[in-house]
Amino acid sequence: MSFNPNASTWTPSAGASSWTPPAPAAAPAPAELESQESAVDESDPLWQVVLKIAQGDKEKATKMLADPDSLTAYPEVLEFLEAGDVPMDTEEDWEKQPKEDSTDDLAKAVEDKMNIDEDEKKAPAPAPTPKPAAPKPVVVKEAAEPIKEGDPREHLNLVFIGHVDAGKSTLSGNILYITENVDKRTIERYEREAKELNRESWFLAFIMDTNEEERAKGKTVEVGRAQFETDVKRYTILDAPGHKNYVPNMIMGASQADVGVLVISARKGEFETGFDRGGQTREHAMLAKTLGVSYLIVVINKMDDPTVQWSKDRFDECVQKLRPFLKGCGYAIKKEVKFIPISGLKGPNVRDEVDPKECGWWKKCWTNGDNNTSQPSLISLLDSLVMKGRNPQAPVRIPILDRYTDRGTIAMGKVESGTIRPGTKVTIMPTRETYKVDAVWANEDPVAAARPGENVLVKLGGGCGIENILKGFVICTEPACRAVSKLICQIALVDMPENTQIMTAGFQAMFHAHCAEEECTISKIFETTNNKGIVNKNPRFASVGNRVICMIDLPRTIPCETYDDYPFLGRFTLRTEGKTIAIGKITKLPPKKE
Repeated sequence: MSFNPNASTWTPSAGASSWTPPAPAAAPAPAELESQESAVDESDPLWQVVLKIAQGDKEKATKMLADPDSLTAYPEVLEFLEAGDVPMDTEEDWEKQPKEDSTDDLAKAVEDKMNIDEDEKKAPAPAPTPKPAAPKPVVVKEAAEPIKEGDPREHLNLVFIGHVDAGKSTLSGNILYITENVDKRTIERYEREAKELNRESWFLAFIMDTNEEERAKGKTVEVGRAQFETDVKRYTILDAPGHKNYVPNMIMGASQADVGVLVISARKGEFETGFDRGGQTREHAMLAKTLGVSYLIVVINKMDDPTVQWSKDRFDECVQKLRPFLKGCGYAIKKEVKFIPISGLKGPNVRDEVDPKECGWWKKCWTNGDNNTSQPSLISLLDSLVMKGRNPQAPVRIPILDRYTDRGTIAMGKVESGTIRPGTKVTIMPTRETYKVDAVWANEDPVAAARPGENVLVKLGGGCGIENILKGFVICTEPACRAVSKLICQIALVDMPENTQIMTAGFQAMFHAHCAEEECTISKIFETTNNKGIVNKNPRFASVGNRVICMIDLPRTIPCETYDDYPFLGRFTLRTEGKTIAIGKITKLPPKKE
């Protein structure tokens, strides 16, 4: 690049005026404000309210609209919004309006969308929400339909009683195995376990005796429970302990029973041991009658034993010895007692009749109806029994056997009379507290109603705690049963402790009635009747063999009724020093207090 050598030197013009810098450009803010002001729709009612608050200052009103949250501080704005002259989404629309490139169609679409969103916020429960939940009650209803009133087949509680080692648990286990309530693999496992203990014949007893202590000793301690069913009836087995130390447990089981199965061992020596004084055969038979069994089936077990070999003479010998004793316990022999020979271990006469080659005389016996038995096997005999005295229309009475907590307080017992349903208002005696029944289960299945004879679980609502119900209380509907601490009764004195041979006023014992246990005192003896029928008025004492009318005092009230009104609440047993000393029935209660 080179400069032009011919160019002249530059000099400023003398006539030129002095240079001044140009004026600065106008600030853009007013222009933006003007555009915002022009964007505001002055016919908008909200704008007019805000402009009024700003005292006509448009700039201030525009800034106020730019911060919608601050507008709620002004009562005029709140009053305007409550009046409903403008949709609630005006503030949101105002924020959208300054976008100059938005078209009317877009603004309308946005406004419609916002209105929908706002409506969704306002609506607490849209219509589609309950639809998924709707099928649930339908499913529950359908499940409850088949058991609406429970299984139509009659339900019986069977209590297996008798002397220790008579074969009660083995017979119970075999019934469950024969009726296919226990699978073959389980039986094989029990056979192995029994063999390890050198007790190979105990394997069927292991079905009922689940406790390790029971299996090791071969003695039942707790009352075992299991269910089986036939085409005609449903049954609950109550396998009671035979040992004299566990008689209170046996009483608890027998208090629920409808039918007693008295298991007798036909083996030489065992029958005599169980039946002689001090054996449990006598006490169990007596307790079963006292606790209210309607029938007693006397099962002569172990007939296949080498010492017996299905001998008719041995069978008849056992029957002849038992008849007079059972009659003395109060059984009507011809109506209530039935005799049948079986083998509990191998199964003849349990479900299927014994082979005539083994026992040629049995078919003729049952065909002729000898010993009140007209059925060939134990299960067919049970199916033929007709239960009387069950009244589903009577007031509800459920003696409480036990209770526990499982998301509410649940009482366990047997329906003795009436029909219990969810929603029923019940009274707990003797506390007289009232609760509502929330749910009822029969054999662990929920039912809409449970009839007499059913073993039930009753869930009590209305604030019922586990401390509000105890074993021995009674669930009632109106009119509720009585609760007394004094009663007049008739007792049969069957035994006495070794150190006390007579009963006098002041004698103390344990009082067992239905599921209740309480200490008691004989406060007054009114009359005694001896074996010869001689009556003694106002005696000073009573001795074994006497029938006694006396008054009993209890330290706490217990729920009960007279025997004539409600037999299952009017029977009781007196025990002391491990012996059952008396069986009795309540004849009179104190008059009701007004």
